[in-house]
Amino acid sequence: MNLYIELVKAHPILMAVIQFAILGTLGEIISKLIVQKSFKYPFSFVMTLWKMVVWSILAICIKYAFVGINGFVIAIMEHGMLPQMEVGSIGFAFTKSVMINLQFGLLLVIFHRILDNLVLKIKNWNNLDKGMLSLIWFWIPAHTVTFSLPVDYQIGLAALWSVVLGFILGMFNRK
Repeated sequence: MNLYIELVKAHPILMAVIQFAILGTLGEIISKLIVQKSFKYPFSFVMTLWKMVVWSILAICIKYAFVGINGFVIAIMEHGMLPQMEVGSIGFAFTKSVMINLQFGLLLVIFHRILDNLVLKIKNWNNLDKGMLSLIWFWIPAHTVTFSLPVDYQIGLAALWSVVLGFILGMFNRK
């Protein structure tokens, strides 16, 4: 675990990219496997690489958002627009989660869909509302837990949540 923390501290963007490229893509694979009720690998090699690139791009955005949200919430508290709370408390973690998901999360869902559509050369906006609703029922609680952890563990857990969400969405979308 010490090596992991050292790598995260020394290479925060690269580690975010690696974790999301692997775990975000794994979440999509698991979702597809559950939906198709088969162990047949759901993507071509090229599509797998593209999904890893998409998750890598998203990882960079997420890492910057995770760093910035802390200062954003503190600044809003300092301006009296939020009640004062202790940094590191569960209330602070929940507030950060709500703020990041209802602002940045909406853009991220749309951006993710744009990148997916780009490689497929389609305009699929179906069920985008479900992706946005996942910000409320899944990501706000998940990121409350995430933001309760020390900073060095947050991106790793966020990437791991992508696997969990892939499993849940696969179960919801089974035919």
